[in-house]
Amino acid sequence: MSTNHTSRRTFLKSAAGASAAALAASTLPYAPHARAIGASDDVRLAVIGVGSTVKIGGKGKQDIRDFRKIPGVRIVALCDVDRGILDAEASQFAKRNEKIDTYTDIRKMLESKAIDAVTITTPNHWHALAAVWACQAGKDVFVQKPASHNIFEGRKMVEAARKYNRIVQCTSGSRSPTGFKEALDYIRAGNLGKMLYVHGVNYKPRPSIGKVGGPQPVPANLDYDLWSGPAPIVPVMREYLHYDWHWDWLYGNGDLGNMGIHYMDGCRMPIGLDSLPRQVMSLGGRFGYVDDGQTPNTQIIYFDYEPAPVIFEVRGLPRDKSSLKNSWDAKAMDAYQGTQIGVVVHCENGHVAANKAFDKAGKLIQEFKPTTPDMNLNFIEAVRSRRAGDLVGDILQGHLSAALVHMGNISYRMGKATPSAQISERIRGRKELATSFDRFAAHLSANGIDLDKTPASLGPLLTMDSKTERFTGEFSEDANKLVAREYRKPFVVPENV
Repeated sequence: MSTNHTSRRTFLKSAAGASAAALAASTLPYAPHARAIGASDDVRLAVIGVGSTVKIGGKGKQDIRDFRKIPGVRIVALCDVDRGILDAEASQFAKRNEKIDTYTDIRKMLESKAIDAVTITTPNHWHALAAVWACQAGKDVFVQKPASHNIFEGRKMVEAARKYNRIVQCTSGSRSPTGFKEALDYIRAGNLGKMLYVHGVNYKPRPSIGKVGGPQPVPANLDYDLWSGPAPIVPVMREYLHYDWHWDWLYGNGDLGNMGIHYMDGCRMPIGLDSLPRQVMSLGGRFGYVDDGQTPNTQIIYFDYEPAPVIFEVRGLPRDKSSLKNSWDAKAMDAYQGTQIGVVVHCENGHVAANKAFDKAGKLIQEFKPTTPDMNLNFIEAVRSRRAGDLVGDILQGHLSAALVHMGNISYRMGKATPSAQISERIRGRKELATSFDRFAAHLSANGIDLDKTPASLGPLLTMDSKTERFTGEFSEDANKLVAREYRKPFVVPENV
């Protein structure tokens, strides 16, 4: 496809041919060929998904920078489906006289016996399959957030890690060395009394991604069949293929799964359970502009958890119409010492925000210094020790936290536009959720949005069976259709890993 005038039929016919060629390619599972890594051996690392051509840069390039700083780590391979991005990054290694192998097909890369571990910085829809294939190939895995694109995939990642005895770490800002974990230990010791509820916030305005007039050209250097992978091949209907996928349900999980996952994970940490909540409800919408994005930019998610409920808020618009250049929406957060992104744990006798504990009057009691290790270094140390228990962010934790994102989005996607009065009536028995909705409405009003004219979408209250990780009861038939996806062969996350 070379112009915007390419027809959908022509596009899909050509893409189908590429898919047929892919079916003939070698497929996994592999015969594992992991080597034993001694204390003096280099850990040979490959980066899957190098980065982006847009100014954001990409997590792959960040992983390259971060892991190159760790003694005893050698980056030996790069894999990216965009040959232009791949060659540009490989040239940086050549300038440093560092040998590097390059691949556009992850399957070919995983056949290499010269690789011990991989980092996965692809779009979300590739995370699980890349991780499962890597485990089957005997590689350890460092995967970027969110762990998975859906609930089913996250569980398969856990199963693959355990079956093949692989070290699999998933990143999270809440598990980085910030002092947050130490503040939670203070709560667990009973210093603030009973935990009442957990409030996560992701107040980060994002501008519209714009609206294109028709299918966009696929970059000449990009293998779009490989980029699409498990997802169906469809015309590109967004300006920035390499970043705006975050707001497309086929590939991303919206603001909740992009930035919000860091703090959704932080909401799970004080709960302290390796299980999913009993129920979830979400409401929201994409307010303030009409563009190619499908995911909500303003959202509330309520989780009925034990021992305390969790409320999570996403805001993609600025503080109000007069502060379009303001980077954060701080309007409802004054009581949280200026926090605009993070987790607040409310207890009987005070609260914890970030790495600080406060009494009921809001007076600072104690500030906590971090003792947890850097996640990149922690991963390498666990690769050497072969003890998954050493990981700060083991894949089980990554899966469970990502599953909260997916649960919230499933409720939202099943929702219907509902007048504000009906929403208030529906949620009035849940105090924290009702208070959150008041903030939600006030925030939108400050941005000139009248919920009576542009109603929010209210999702159903869904019940989760944590043992099976499937929904039960009312609405479960439709909800369970979104627990997994239909995969495009040969890019299938297997039931039996």
